[in-house]
Amino acid sequence: MPIIYSTHPLHPRAAKMLAGAGELRIASALDAATLKQESRDAAAVIVRAVLPPDMFAGDHVIRAAIRHGAGLDMIPVEEATAAGVLVANLPGANARSVAEHAIFAALALLRGFRRIDGDLRRHGWFAGREHANSARELAGRTLGIVGMGAIGREVAAIGHHGFGLEVLGASRSGKGFPDHARAVPLDVLVAESDIIVLACPLTPDTVGLMSRQRILAMKPGALLVNVSRGPVIDDEALLEALREGGIGGAALDVFTRQPLAPDHPYLGLDNVIVTPHLAGITEESMMRMGVGAVEEALRVLAGELPLNLRNPEAVARYRQRFPQ
Repeated sequence: MPIIYSTHPLHPRAAKMLAGAGELRIASALDAATLKQESRDAAAVIVRAVLPPDMFAGDHVIRAAIRHGAGLDMIPVEEATAAGVLVANLPGANARSVAEHAIFAALALLRGFRRIDGDLRRHGWFAGREHANSARELAGRTLGIVGMGAIGREVAAIGHHGFGLEVLGASRSGKGFPDHARAVPLDVLVAESDIIVLACPLTPDTVGLMSRQRILAMKPGALLVNVSRGPVIDDEALLEALREGGIGGAALDVFTRQPLAPDHPYLGLDNVIVTPHLAGITEESMMRMGVGAVEEALRVLAGELPLNLRNPEAVARYRQRFPQ
C-alpha cells in the first residue's frame, strides 16, 4: 500500500479514511534529517511543519506535498516544482477558527482581560474590579483587515454582522471584498482603524509590512492583532509602541521565531496577549483540515490532480515521473 507521511497525527476521521487505501505514517521527529529520511518512500506528505529545502532531492517517490491548512511558507514550493512534486493546500478550511480568535483577542484587549484576571487572582476581587473603568466596548469602532482572503472575509463578516463595525480592507490583489468592507490603501487603513487585523500571507512583499512608520501612524489606543505570520511585523517598533503607550495593545498568535523564547519581551507586557500559533486550531478545523488533506492525497493516489493545486507548472515534470 502507498505510504502517506504526515508531520503530525491526523484527526481520527481523516485517519480512518485511509483504511484500505494507504498506510499512514507519522513523523517521529520534526528535524530536517528525520523528515527527509522518513518520507523517502512516501507517495504523499501532509504538512504541518517546515520542510527542509532538500526534502525532494535524490531518489524519493513523493508525488505531492499537501498543506494541512492554507499558508504555503512551510513548503519549499520552488524546489518541489523543480522536482515535479505537486503542492496543494486547503484555503478556507480553518478560516472561521482564525477569525473567531481574532475577534476574541480584540475583545480581550479592549476589556483588559489579562490585567483583570491577573490582579483578581493575585490581589483579590477589588483589585480586579479596578480595571473596569478603563475597559472599552467593541461597538462603534473601525476594524481594518489586511488581507482579504478567506480569513479576512470571515473577520469582516463577524465584525460587521456581529458587532456592527465599520470594516476597512487592504489587499494587494484588490479582490475579494464583500459589500460590507470598504477597500482602502494600506496606509489609510492603518491611520483610520481602531483595530487592525493582519490576515495576509507571508511573502517577500509582506515581510515588515507593519513597519516602524506604519506602527507610528496607528491611532493612539489602537490595537494590533496578528494571525498572519510573525515577520509581517517590525518587532522592535511594536515593542517600543507598546511600552511607551503609542498604541493600546497587541494580540499576537505568530512570531518571527517560533517557539517564542521564554524571556521574550512580549511576555512581560500586560497590554499584549500571546498565544502559541493556535488561532486556526479547533476540534472542528482539525477535522476539516485533516479530511481535506487526506481527500487531496487520495486524489493524487488515484492519478488525479489536487483540487487546490498551487504549482501547476510542476505538472509536466510530474507526468514524466509518474506516467499514467
